Amino acid sequence: MTFKKVSGDNSYRNSEPLPGQTRRLLRRFGLKARKGLGQHFLIDEEVLDEIIAAAQLTRSDVVVEVGPGLGVLTAGLAERAGRVIAIELDDKLAEILRQTLSACENISIVNDDVLKVNLATLLEGKSAIYKVVANLPYYITSPVLRHFLEADIKPQIIVVMVQKEVAEEITAKPGKMSLLSIGVQLYGIPEIIKYVPARCFYPAPEVDSAVLKVVPYTEPLVEITDREGFFALVRAGFSAARKQLANSLSQGLSIPKAEALSLLEQGKIEPGRRAETLSIEEWARLWQVYSGKEN
Repeated sequence: MTFKKVSGDNSYRNSEPLPGQTRRLLRRFGLKARKGLGQHFLIDEEVLDEIIAAAQLTRSDVVVEVGPGLGVLTAGLAERAGRVIAIELDDKLAEILRQTLSACENISIVNDDVLKVNLATLLEGKSAIYKVVANLPYYITSPVLRHFLEADIKPQIIVVMVQKEVAEEITAKPGKMSLLSIGVQLYGIPEIIKYVPARCFYPAPEVDSAVLKVVPYTEPLVEITDREGFFALVRAGFSAARKQLANSLSQGLSIPKAEALSLLEQGKIEPGRRAETLSIEEWARLWQVYSGKEN
């Protein structure tokens, strides 16, 4: 079974419902979902359509898809975008995609680890404009988001399927912030588009998912000259769960509590607050004080 171009339009149609398509492809190629790679194949057409709609595609768009799996979403993206670059880590799936999507002239299959791909080479230029769409294995959600958000060539839009709890953590407000939410919100505006029950996948995962959209800023929300140093400070703040900042910073930075109290005072932050209550702007202010002391 392959995705075939419909003469006279830009569609790649397969009339068989997604659950049937998925099982048929798995049987045909002797495949099983690889738990080690977090493989769960989307079988709900309504969710598929909502992912594509969230990406706001036009025929001039280049889409980088991460983890195309069996290619159902890939074909849908190719109907609406000018070009789709699908990055698949699994060698066997990549070869199958080359077969089943061979009629889709605007799709390129890249058999590689997305975290090792050079975006400038992939997109043929440092001024490339592109969007990212991905049904991410849960275990690489944070690295993949950071990979694109911190890249020299940032996407216009990122639309990803992630674990429900992770989506809620990413979109959290001060009071429930985390290292992950700060790591995303420093670079863009996240929004949950839709919650997706486990039954929408084959095989069904043990948790529900969510479609998350992130619109990156052209520049980070606050100016950070030393990204690694900034996140080391934030990580220190979250190092002791539910402890007051003075204690967690003292522990995480291996400094006397008196020094941690001084940092907070100069940053105009109450020492009794906890890390999850700070806004990104407050972390940036604290970083300016801390980095000034370090220098």
